Amino acid sequence: ASTMSSAFPPTPPCVPIPPHIPRQTTQHLPEPCGCGGKETVICEDVSEVLDYVPACFRVLRHVRPRIACRSCETIRQAPAIDLPLPKVMASSALLAHLVVSRFVDHQPWHRQSVILRRQGVEIDRDVMGRWSRKLAWLMAPLGERLLAHILEAPKIHGDETPVTLLLGEDGSHTAYFWVYLRDSRSSGDMSPPAVAFRFTTGRGGKHPAAHLAGYRGYLQADGYAGYNALYHDPKTKAPRGVIEVGCWAHSRRKFTDILEKNPSPVAAEAVVRISELFAIERDIKGAPPDERRRVRQQLALPKLAALRPWLQAQMQGLSSDSALAKACRYPLNRWAAMVRYCENGLLEISNNLVENALRGVALGRRNWMFVGSTKGGDASALFYSLAETCRLNGVEPEAWFTDVIERIGSHPINRIDELLPWHWQAAREIQNLEQAA
Repeated sequence: ASTMSSAFPPTPPCVPIPPHIPRQTTQHLPEPCGCGGKETVICEDVSEVLDYVPACFRVLRHVRPRIACRSCETIRQAPAIDLPLPKVMASSALLAHLVVSRFVDHQPWHRQSVILRRQGVEIDRDVMGRWSRKLAWLMAPLGERLLAHILEAPKIHGDETPVTLLLGEDGSHTAYFWVYLRDSRSSGDMSPPAVAFRFTTGRGGKHPAAHLAGYRGYLQADGYAGYNALYHDPKTKAPRGVIEVGCWAHSRRKFTDILEKNPSPVAAEAVVRISELFAIERDIKGAPPDERRRVRQQLALPKLAALRPWLQAQMQGLSSDSALAKACRYPLNRWAAMVRYCENGLLEISNNLVENALRGVALGRRNWMFVGSTKGGDASALFYSLAETCRLNGVEPEAWFTDVIERIGSHPINRIDELLPWHWQAAREIQNLEQAA
């Protein structure tokens, strides 16, 4: 018995089934009493079992009869329905499901095609790719509005990640997704968070300069030199309107990478010292900017003041090419940017927020492995922008895509903001309240 109990630990209590899930009730009556007397129900026991109904396809038939009037001899017929994509016999729900499966659930087109084939539906992966590019063209104004909303913030986060781009007979090439994030909720600002991805075939500094043209404010990014032209004029070295903010998570990661390979007392102490800075941040998360600045000035600045000479001392006697020297040099070479978060409570100690936004790309890249064309890369960047913005705002992505794909073709362009995830969610909540009343 003891062996069995150790092999099968106690099952934790089940989470209650949410009330919004439809219920189908089946009543189970016992056999009638043998005496034939009158029976009365005194109570009942209810057991709820979560069931699954497999997804199914259906065909929406739109019939438009032609009606003739015998009196005036006219023929009338209802206008043809507006399809989400011209000449594409797919509903907004199907298109939304394909997009969400690819860019939220990380199912490549080929895998989706195989899954649909098991249900007797043939949609080739190339067809799915063409549909997605047409949808991207239709929804492109939403992507532009997301970036405009982000550039209105006083502080944004930036990063980039590589992706393989196929070049046909020429093989493959390393391209990049750039990501820009607006999210200030940790400093008490409840403005809607948003993410904008951009796809480029190279990693040169001209790309972030084009994406952030006209932006004035703080940019928190890693130490990649491609961002330098945003901070200072390459020729005159004069400062520009973008202010650099460093990332202590990148700095700490360089020391933890050393510890994963070899024990190093210096790297271990550096990790402890930097972790103490992060511990301060956990206590002030969500506090107003003034409070965050006050605590940082009081607690973080003394630790930073002691950390700098300590890092400089560790550099003595190290080879300039050693991993430990590079790890120490990373924060020292950009010290003003690394301590800038203490000057303004709106700023963060690290760039982890934008790295979280890149997680979907990192997971999906393992499955779809490459981008087939530059147009496909642009479309992917748009859908990742929309899907990730939905996640940040607590919006169910498939419901949002289904409704927006259905409406955007006839939606006035001067009211495009109404379709942004946070406005869409607010309008839906008001509609639900009105229906409930």
